[in-house]
Amino acid sequence: MEIVTPHGPARAEIDPVPDPRFLLVLTHGSAGGVDAPDLLAVRDAVLGIGGLVARVTQPFRLRGARAPGSAVKQDEAWAAAVAELRRSHPGLPMVQGGRSNGARVACRTAGAVGAEAVVALAFPLHPPGRPERSRAQELRAAGVDVLAVSGDRDPFGMPEAEDVARLVVLPGEGHDLKKDPARVGEAVAGWLDAGARTRR
Repeated sequence: MEIVTPHGPARAEIDPVPDPRFLLVLTHGSAGGVDAPDLLAVRDAVLGIGGLVARVTQPFRLRGARAPGSAVKQDEAWAAAVAELRRSHPGLPMVQGGRSNGARVACRTAGAVGAEAVVALAFPLHPPGRPERSRAQELRAAGVDVLAVSGDRDPFGMPEAEDVARLVVLPGEGHDLKKDPARVGEAVAGWLDAGARTRR
């Protein structure tokens, strides 16, 4: 499904389920795609609990860029894509999330798009080796419950437990969360399945 945004087309790959409980909208990191192992594992696990999943490739990646550019433009494009997906699937509670840069977008836009919660995979708390440049405020400003799933070997750091509703730290995992992606999917699906935020 191609979606028109103010900053170029986005593309959504939608995995439906019969009588969905909620809509989960996921996106990629700066240089990756929606077929990243952790995103696919989350998709599979969430389909198993009755969530309809849309994986969105943002306009900058469709243009072939490896960096998102302006955060304002990225967030505007994201909001437009989510709005179209919500119009296509009315009446469903919506959770949004992503990995790395995509997790930042999900946190920054949660309030504007009416998300019930945010799933932040490998949230890049700071640039590698630069802990003084913390992005924790993006987590705190989400305005909704945030699940953060991070590896304990991530050079981008990990969120603090007090800055999110739930923090899951996976031993031995780096920023790509690809050592055992199924653990990522289980963590996300378990949290969403238990939450009233995914009830119609």
